[in-house]
Amino acid sequence: MQKEWMEVSITTSSEAVEAVSGILYNTGIKGVSIEDPKDIEIEKKRPQDWDYFDEDVLKVKDGAVVKGYYKDDENFEKYLKYIEDKVNNLGNYGIDKGKGTVTVNKVKEEDWENNWKQYYKPYRAGSRVVIKPIWEKYNPKRDDIVVQLDPGMAFGTGTHETTRMCIKSLEKYIRPDTRVFDIGTGSGILAITAAKLGAKYVTAVDVDRTAVESALKNIKYNAVENIDVFQGNLMEAVCGKADVIVANIIADAIISLTEDAEKFLVPGGIFISSGIINDRSQDVVEKLKGSGFKIEEINVDGEWVCIAAKKDDMK
Repeated sequence: MQKEWMEVSITTSSEAVEAVSGILYNTGIKGVSIEDPKDIEIEKKRPQDWDYFDEDVLKVKDGAVVKGYYKDDENFEKYLKYIEDKVNNLGNYGIDKGKGTVTVNKVKEEDWENNWKQYYKPYRAGSRVVIKPIWEKYNPKRDDIVVQLDPGMAFGTGTHETTRMCIKSLEKYIRPDTRVFDIGTGSGILAITAAKLGAKYVTAVDVDRTAVESALKNIKYNAVENIDVFQGNLMEAVCGKADVIVANIIADAIISLTEDAEKFLVPGGIFISSGIINDRSQDVVEKLKGSGFKIEEINVDGEWVCIAAKKDDMK
């Protein structure tokens, strides 16, 4: 029996694509796709030697349609009202919302899958890391690290700003002898990236059984053997201490996690936290400092923040 999903379509400007996607990620979203009306025209103009997808190419003047997919449950109307209010208010932040229309349709699961897959292409997430959907071809460049992903419909494709910033931080902090804990692993994208960057051992945890199953599947696609995946939270699922902990979740969860993260890091270890909306970044910074961390760097992409903090060497 096919499942039905609620498809929310926002017609907006290309300038507002990231902001609109961010609005959707603040709700109970189960998947996001971005459609551009000039995809075909751009494909015709694309140089033959391009072998990876650059999302900036899709920012054309005529705008785009951002689609979000939701379960048809008691929370949907609340999410829809939130989306409509936030899209209408984009102009207050100096962002051109374009038409700014929000429409809703019911779609079958199979139709959704066919829809979003055609817009998900290989893309460069860091200086070396390229994320490639398993159904696409990609010719790697020298020194490329290719992560193959089938995110399924319950997880993002890895193109979100928070994921990109985490990947860039992992590129910076992973060393050959590094042990990594990935908290809230989802599709496993960050755990797999850490392993392919040379981490010695990776533990990935998530409270959601579907996430654990998705991560295990993607680990097999990438043929990495130094990752263990567990269902549960940090305290329940891991033992020992890590050199790097990465958590791409939300600000409130990071604040709750911070004291435990400090206990599970070696002295001088790095805590990479993302999924933080700009308005909450100072709350996270204060919690980190109060828990014995030194802020190493704060990176911002659109409305989102990624913080890398170092545990006190003396603890």
